[in-house]
Amino acid sequence: MSDDAVPDLRASDADRDRVAGILRDALAEGRLDMGEFDERLEAAYEARTYGELAPLIRDLPVPGAVAPALAVSFVKSPVTEGGWARRITGTEGSSTGAVAILSGFGRKGRWTVPRRFSCFTFMGGGELDLREADFAAGEVEIQCVVIMGGVQVIVPPGVEVVVRGIGVMGAFEHPRDDGPPEPGAPRVIIGGLAFWGGVGVARELPRGERKRLGKQR
Repeated sequence: MSDDAVPDLRASDADRDRVAGILRDALAEGRLDMGEFDERLEAAYEARTYGELAPLIRDLPVPGAVAPALAVSFVKSPVTEGGWARRITGTEGSSTGAVAILSGFGRKGRWTVPRRFSCFTFMGGGELDLREADFAAGEVEIQCVVIMGGVQVIVPPGVEVVVRGIGVMGAFEHPRDDGPPEPGAPRVIIGGLAFWGGVGVARELPRGERKRLGKQR
């Protein structure tokens, strides 16, 4: 099916997020100024069909291309087993927040990270393990407010992590750089405030992958 055959097909949240990611890359590379970016981003999130989305990035290169793409395809390709595409669900998150006051919280295993997750700790701690998680969108945001406590975020290799938090007698740690993000991997933005506390970010292999490598050794 050609792109021209589906201009009226309804776009999904994942489609809008994909276009937003291309626009952010174009802004960072100087292809768009801030006014153009704001205008196109607003139009992207208001778009209802592929026909409304396609013109917003028709004059921009897709990620990984060295020249502008002549056409933008929104036709769904078969998802390969184990790929990132199957883990970006476009659904609601299974948990949108957590609070730990003189206590702790944890999110691990198979859960869905929402577009925005907020957590608060006071003299407590929490762990957010994303290694086996699904993601509601291609870009998710984790906001942490930590007072005399700590939060540990664990991400698998290949996931892009952007740390924007502010530490006051505390700190937000940046993960060790394991190279460029994997194609199709989600972007995790971590922000908030750490007062007499800290937010740590670590890259670790999923448990199943660590066991498999251990057996090979």
